[in-house]
Amino acid sequence: MLGRRGALLAAVVLIPLATATQAGAAAAAPAPAAACAYTPAVPADNYKGIPDFDPVKAARPFSATLRTSQGAITFKALTDKAPCTTNSFRFLAQRHYFDGTHCHRLTTARLYVLQCGDPTGTGSGGPGYSFPDENLTGATYPAGTVAMANAGPNTNGSQFFFVWKDTKLSPAYTPFGKVTAGLDVLQKIAAGGEDDQNGPGDGYPTLPVNIKRVQIKKM
Repeated sequence: MLGRRGALLAAVVLIPLATATQAGAAAAAPAPAAACAYTPAVPADNYKGIPDFDPVKAARPFSATLRTSQGAITFKALTDKAPCTTNSFRFLAQRHYFDGTHCHRLTTARLYVLQCGDPTGTGSGGPGYSFPDENLTGATYPAGTVAMANAGPNTNGSQFFFVWKDTKLSPAYTPFGKVTAGLDVLQKIAAGGEDDQNGPGDGYPTLPVNIKRVQIKKM
């Protein structure tokens, strides 16, 4: 595994670039999803508490707009397919958890993602709790997918990634949103390149992506 910013798509870590495409081609079927429960976990950066899960409230549809220094990105939350995940994202966004943070990782070779959601900006931060994977059966990652980063099964926290170009990944990262506006912003960020600090095509985005605020809108 790769550490910190080298931990691709991870709430702390993801899979190494060298094995990501292989895993996408030959991954075993994901285990059945566990019931939604938010479990205290470290680290607890910019701690906002631990959300409750009410299935009725969690199922209510919403969209999220990230106002960034490079432009706005809006996605529809998949509350019907990933209610535990979307409930967590809404909880954190409404408590301004993501405001003033930045997207710390961009990949432009073999994997095409922009990773955000870590208030420490290191790739190792988290909200103080973890929760189970969801929506993995048959999961794919076309352009516009919003999915959770993780450090292994059922270790979701606050970090997530946008897919800016069709990407092959193992079905191990909960898809919980679909970009409805701002894919061009993501592609502009990708075109700006990154600094290769984690290896060729993998590093800090050259165009800084500072998240000014995240707005939640009922649908």
